[in-house]
This record gives sequence, C-alpha cells and structure tokens, in this order.
Amino acid sequence: MKKQEREAKLKELHRRIRRCSLCFLSHSRMVAVPGRGNPNAKIVFVGEAPGNEEDKTGRPFVGRAGRFLDWLFERYGFSRRFVFITSTVKCRPPKNRKPRPNEISTCSSLYLKEQIRLIEPKIVVTFGEVALKALLNLKGLSKIHGLQIKRDNIIYFPTYHPASGMRFPDIRKKMMADFRKLRNLKTKI
Repeated sequence: MKKQEREAKLKELHRRIRRCSLCFLSHSRMVAVPGRGNPNAKIVFVGEAPGNEEDKTGRPFVGRAGRFLDWLFERYGFSRRFVFITSTVKCRPPKNRKPRPNEISTCSSLYLKEQIRLIEPKIVVTFGEVALKALLNLKGLSKIHGLQIKRDNIIYFPTYHPASGMRFPDIRKKMMADFRKLRNLKTKI
C-alpha cells in the first residue's frame, strides 16, 4: 500500500473510532483514543486501555505510565516520531478497570487489527496480558516476555505494561532487559 493511501485509510479509521458507540465503554469515555504516531512505523506498541489523562487528551500514554515509557524510549533509542502507539481498547474503562472480554473483542477485531493491517509494521510490542491475549490469544506473560513470536510476517514482542514497570522494581528490571533486546531487534529490521 502506498504511503498516502495508508495515511488516508488510517485517518478514516481513526474518525470511525472517535464516533464508535458499539460497546459500553463509549458511554463513559470523554474522548476515544485511536492511537498516535507514524502511520508508516516499523514498530507498533499496544497497551491495554486509555487511562484518565489519555481520556482527557485523546492521546495514548501521556500519563504517569507514558512518562515511564518515554524514559524507556529515550534510554533505548526509540522515538514517538518513528513508532505508532495504541491500545487494545480505545476508550477508558470506568475506574480504570480491566476491559471486559466483549469490549476487547469488539475493539480489537474492528479497530486494533485493522490498524496493524494498515500500518504494516515489522514488530508489534504488546504491553501486558490484555494486549497479549487480544492479539495472540496467549497467556503467561511472565514466561514469554522478551521473546519473539512470529505470525503473519510480523514479529510480536511481549513485555510488561509500563504501568507495572513504574510501580514494581522487579518488573522495571525485566522491562529494561526486554527493551535492550527490542533495541537489538530494531537494528535488524
């Protein structure tokens, strides 16, 4: 797909996401958060769901977890300008609860998978169990974090969610090791 066509289709998809009312989450959100970044990115980062700050701004990973993610990016040579960042569900669940299975399946089947199809990344980084289950139907993040899983010509790279990394020192260390591996993987694509 040509760059301009990809950008136009992604823009239209994001318009649909902002207007979506297919699940309960649309009733409690302030703003839907489609995602943000380079539509031609080689790496896509997928979180769980927007939080409070994201719900206010419509941008992904701008709260405390976003600041920790930016620290990881700076430390390991990534830039928001060259990646795409999104979430499994596009609206904030009430009281930051985990998204429910029907909310995840609605959002991921209609929007997340289409974003990935349009962007055509080489690597998709899943943050946490929710994104891992939604995209790969896998569980057991503690056993597979930092490993490469190849499906449909995409390398999926599971790691912990930045919200966990900023709270728990052991998880932070694991995320740092994963990001070192990811940095090395990035140089090979």
